[in-house]
Amino acid sequence: MGQVNSYIQNMFAQDFMMSHIAVRGEISNCKYHSSGHIYFTLKDETGVLKAVMFRSNTVKGLSFHMDVGDRVVVLGEIHIYERDGQYQLYAQQVTRDGVGILYQKFMERKKELEEMGMFAQEYKRDIPRYAFRIGVVTAPTGAAIRDIQNISRRRNPYVQLLLYPALVQGEGAAASIVQGIYAMEEKNVDVIIVGRGGGSMEDLWAFNEEIVARAIFECPIPIISAVGHETDYTIADYVADLRAPTPSAAAELAVFDYKQIQERLDMSEQTLLYRMNQQMEMARSRVREYQLHLKALHPKNQLMQKRQYLTDLEENLERSMQEILQKKRHQLEMYAAKLDGCSPLKKLQGPYAFVSKADGKPIHSVDDVQMDEQIEAQLLDGKITARVCGTEKNGVVK
Repeated sequence: MGQVNSYIQNMFAQDFMMSHIAVRGEISNCKYHSSGHIYFTLKDETGVLKAVMFRSNTVKGLSFHMDVGDRVVVLGEIHIYERDGQYQLYAQQVTRDGVGILYQKFMERKKELEEMGMFAQEYKRDIPRYAFRIGVVTAPTGAAIRDIQNISRRRNPYVQLLLYPALVQGEGAAASIVQGIYAMEEKNVDVIIVGRGGGSMEDLWAFNEEIVARAIFECPIPIISAVGHETDYTIADYVADLRAPTPSAAAELAVFDYKQIQERLDMSEQTLLYRMNQQMEMARSRVREYQLHLKALHPKNQLMQKRQYLTDLEENLERSMQEILQKKRHQLEMYAAKLDGCSPLKKLQGPYAFVSKADGKPIHSVDDVQMDEQIEAQLLDGKITARVCGTEKNGVVK
């Protein structure tokens, strides 16, 4: 049995068709193994085919999660599993049926343009914050242009919208979109919105064309891409300076809100007036200070200050003189009292007399006089003249 299975395997290996086969069908019995391999079955009205996709192929060959019931196109090769003698499809790439070829072209073009640097962030231009002329390249009828008009009117009725009625689907759509971008360049608008409403990959394919991508990349005016719904991505989204998930969102991004700007201006005006009043009040305060300072420096005021200063000095001098005089008077009174206490006249007021010789020399001791010598005794009210009749010193009579 093994030799038979090996022979059949060699037959499959030598058949080019079995090594490069594409099978369309519906998925059933899909199982994601813990090893990373995927085991599933393809079926259609005529038969069933087992298939396996190894983990090494799922990274590049599968871009979605397969579920039972999905219709897919599987690229791979047919081989015999010699142990069981059963043949199965070894999948290398799985795409959804209907969009498989387009999706493959999309991925190839995306990779090519990305390698050329057309998606690089350094080439992205900033969307102007205050755009007054906005170019719109889309179909003249449909929800996209109506949404853009309504949101623009609501956010800022003073913004001018310029519409280029382009084909956005079918033959000639890509060329029409490119002509619309060129036309908006000539109008010198501030920003361009390129987009349309949602649809299938076939409907949106014009925005995946290389000529559209190059026109967006080379356009000197910032471009917002708004193609399809939020989950739809096209080459134009990657090349554009900004991607909006929907045309409505593109209008929100391109048109600045007039009411918010007005409110901001009103707040700025109030802040400016408040600060101006503050500055004016500070200036008035400084002027008042300068006026006071100037008044203080006026010659008349200086003279008054000097006069007041001299008056104060005079008062202080007079006060000091009075204090000194008062102090001297007090000292004089003390000296006078002491002198009065030592005055002979003061002593003569009592039963005392000043005894002196005839020549007025005071007599201090009995030894200073002689017998029969004339002496004088000065009293308070007069003088007595007498002669010495005798003397006694310390009880001894001479």
